[in-house]
Amino acid sequence: MANGVELRYNGLGSDMGTLARRSTARSRSISPENPTGEAGGGARSTDIPDTHPARDLGPGWKVRPNVRIPAGSTLTMADIEGSGAIQQIWLTQTGAWREHILRIYWDDQEQPSVECPVGDFFACGWGRYAQVSSLAVCVNPGSAFNCYWEMPFRRRARMTMTNIGTKDSTLYYQVNYTLTDVPDDYAYFHAQFRRSNPLDYKSDHVILDGVSGAGQYAGTYIAWGVNNTGWWGEGEIKFFLDDDDEYPTICGTGTEDYFCGSYNFDVGKERGGYREFTTPYAGLPQVIRPDGLYDSQQRFGMYRWHIADPIRFESRLRVTIQALGWHSEGRFLPLRDDIASVAYWYQTLPTAPFPTLPSRDALEIV
Repeated sequence: MANGVELRYNGLGSDMGTLARRSTARSRSISPENPTGEAGGGARSTDIPDTHPARDLGPGWKVRPNVRIPAGSTLTMADIEGSGAIQQIWLTQTGAWREHILRIYWDDQEQPSVECPVGDFFACGWGRYAQVSSLAVCVNPGSAFNCYWEMPFRRRARMTMTNIGTKDSTLYYQVNYTLTDVPDDYAYFHAQFRRSNPLDYKSDHVILDGVSGAGQYAGTYIAWGVNNTGWWGEGEIKFFLDDDDEYPTICGTGTEDYFCGSYNFDVGKERGGYREFTTPYAGLPQVIRPDGLYDSQQRFGMYRWHIADPIRFESRLRVTIQALGWHSEGRFLPLRDDIASVAYWYQTLPTAPFPTLPSRDALEIV
């Protein structure tokens, strides 16, 4: 406990119980109005065209609240030198969410430790708003993405957004961070996107593989598109830790069970069937129901954060989930669904190279 209090005193891991304690950490924030995060560097833009809403007011009056990202280009959202931790990210943007790729690089690595379409990273993988009210991620009206994963770094943190679409987009964002010492036993935040569309027959969807290092698994988001009728979530999630080979150390009992629901997320047809919910650690915030026209398939968005129950590993980690429905006569049916996932975890560096991100067409929601 004393160690935890001391870390919070240094500006990491703050909570309501320690918020009143003074700290030597320095608070900083990067946004289009202060793109470097330097002290006293905000609201300084003097680039005020004759048609700008602030043309009569001058510098300091909301001159540069957003940036444009041309089609096919990459914006450096933040480039921070020193040691500290990103503590909160807020952003909202125009354009398709699967066409904007968020990447984060730690300590001058060439390999990103975070690589994910922006909507999926913020637990909204279907390109539509759904309210998410959790400890790690909040999505608020109308398209406000908020992240509270703590992200320590020791030498440098670099964050980019790539627009892989064919149209320019507009991005509003704020990256709030602290500059402070980072203890030796703090690991680095990672997030990786994968998609199986459709999942190969009698195959598991791989959520994460190829991890090398020590750390802890912190969460899962899945955007699940169903291609059959009937219940789709009998499959088990499996965590293969360290020396596990054919069989895992941790094995769940069913998809809805892992996401902290039960019995198909179903409250009965008379009460609407599937019931959306969003809680601090787990949720089913999005259910897209068939409309008899173009929304022909059921689609679901689910998250589970391992904040109170992190899954520790010392050298390796692999995470998979099965897709199972029902045949006749009470037999399991291996499904070939559209499953897109994001794995969130902390580990030591270096980061192993990620699988190549799917192409724009392979990422598209169709």
